[in-house]
Amino acid sequence: MTAGTTELSAGALYYPNVASTRFYVGALAKLSVLQYFVAEAAVIGAWAGPEPYSRRTGYISDLGASACGDFSGRDVCSPAHLLMNVSFMVQGLGMIVGAFLLGSALLCCAARRGVPSVRGRMAGTAPFPGLVPVPGLAGAAGRTHGSAGVVAAGTARLLTGVAGAGTVIVGLVPENTGSVWHIAGALMYFAAGAVALLVLGWLWLRQTPLGWLILACGAVSLAALIAGGLTGMHVPEPGTLERLMGYPITVGVAAAGLVIAQRVKHERTLRRRVRVTSG
Repeated sequence: MTAGTTELSAGALYYPNVASTRFYVGALAKLSVLQYFVAEAAVIGAWAGPEPYSRRTGYISDLGASACGDFSGRDVCSPAHLLMNVSFMVQGLGMIVGAFLLGSALLCCAARRGVPSVRGRMAGTAPFPGLVPVPGLAGAAGRTHGSAGVVAAGTARLLTGVAGAGTVIVGLVPENTGSVWHIAGALMYFAAGAVALLVLGWLWLRQTPLGWLILACGAVSLAALIAGGLTGMHVPEPGTLERLMGYPITVGVAAAGLVIAQRVKHERTLRRRVRVTSG
């Protein structure tokens, strides 16, 4: 067993088949959230309000309003609102699909190369089908560390799915409907998304430099959300504050997808080399 394998084995008992197509699709689903930035720019370019739209003062939801009018003192008119709302839903579905396909055990080791990734199961002991047990890891300490990592990964998955559902709701129920579901969906996205990144960033902190980025994204988003709650969004630049809540989540989720996609690609490359060599 290599030193890297020994070090990681203290944090997890079993490893998934990292090269699985399922995980690759899940990683791409997370990366798909980046389409939001393209859609937002296009919708802002089509803005038809009496004043030019400003990311500093305009709310994100103004871009998805399906009718022109005055909303809380803001003159809103977004002809490309359908594109914005579809983008919200695509972003949310990408997060939900990623949370569903990327298992908790995979998240425990996706950011660290050099761990076992061959399918296998120890009869009667493996908590996850299709995972390989790590030789030499035994005792209460190893099991405790492994359990903590799996719980943290599971929590990140659940919260990512909740955040995705929230932004799907935002896309389905624009702000001009006056429905409480729009606000609830936005809060689900901001709160659950921020905490999910904090958990995942903490889990990957010693596994990849991007762990720091993901952790920072969660911290910035949560701090902005708390600031927005304390001020009621009555700040000179509410658009900036709201984007400090939302943008880091999109960036952090995409960064997580990138880490996993790179790991899956690495594993697949290694397996092809092995097959060529053995052939």
